[in-house]
Amino acid sequence: MSQTLVVQLSEEAYAALRREAESAGMSPEEVAAALVERQVAASSLRAEADRQAARERFERHFGELDMPSPAGLDNERIDADLAKEYADTHEEG
Repeated sequence: MSQTLVVQLSEEAYAALRREAESAGMSPEEVAAALVERQVAASSLRAEADRQAARERFERHFGELDMPSPAGLDNERIDADLAKEYADTHEEG
């Protein structure tokens, strides 16, 4: 399916488009459509490549946690810390 798009160009841009169309044996409309479609496709590919590169940079950090103590990894220590806090009434004096 195709759509119609009306575009207004400067005289210079249209003259260049017409010359390119004549040398390619095409109409100015066909050349303009081909240029727009190539640009949109290239832009879409760049956007996807940028997303993929960002994901790869993000994923390089996976597994990079380096803590001096095993916070959140030692269940016995966590249980002991919780029991201590539950037993503390947090009253002064």
